[in-house]
Amino acid sequence: MTTAANPPGPLGPDDYDAQDAALDALREHDDEIPQWEFCEGFLAALVCTRRAIDPAEYWPVLLGEGFRPMEHMEFVLRWRRRQAEVAAALDAPVQTMEDERTYHPEVLDTLGAILALPEAERSGDDTPELASLPAFAQVWALGFMFAVENWPDEWLPPRDAEAAQMLDDALGAIVALTEPDTGVPVMSMYAEDGPPSVSQQRVDDFGAAIWAVYDLRQLWKSLGPRVEAVRKAPEPGRNDLCPCGSGKKYKKCHGAT
Repeated sequence: MTTAANPPGPLGPDDYDAQDAALDALREHDDEIPQWEFCEGFLAALVCTRRAIDPAEYWPVLLGEGFRPMEHMEFVLRWRRRQAEVAAALDAPVQTMEDERTYHPEVLDTLGAILALPEAERSGDDTPELASLPAFAQVWALGFMFAVENWPDEWLPPRDAEAAQMLDDALGAIVALTEPDTGVPVMSMYAEDGPPSVSQQRVDDFGAAIWAVYDLRQLWKSLGPRVEAVRKAPEPGRNDLCPCGSGKKYKKCHGAT
């Protein structure tokens, strides 16, 4: 039984299957509902955003105005678990991708999955179809940047030049993954012995994007939420009526102090 002392652990394969099924069901009524990989990127950006975005703000952006969290509570609860899991991973003092605490996004090698199918299960000349498939981790990166684009004020460059450069470099690493993989395939991220579907450059870019997410999390945690500048109201002239409503001139009322 789950208790405060024994919280639910990381999401497992069954949990991700359930999230996919919930999104598929939503897609029956709204064909713009994204895949989980897109949601995974969006969620990671929320964890890194300078200001904590309220669910009431982000659910309509991600899943449309018709999404009712109370009607999909199992999906929401698994989402919260994943959000906590990602935050814990990004706050862990990890140094290598091999560390079991490192953030590992749920991303797909769709091309690798197709190429791994038996020849009989693939269409005759599927070259055009394969060329249109998203690259490894591309949908995740698009989901991340979708959140950035929807809350631009929370991603404005800091005043400090070094911090601003850190932000620019980190976002640039993620943007690189939103592009197709144009390199020569050398490995499969779907199956260890599968046909090559991902280039070495893509693998390197993916690693850089993961560390970029760490940089973004630490950058905004260190800076804290943006502080709005306080604008002082213009002071009335000495012969103007006092704004307190006394009917006296300012110089004879609050201006006298």
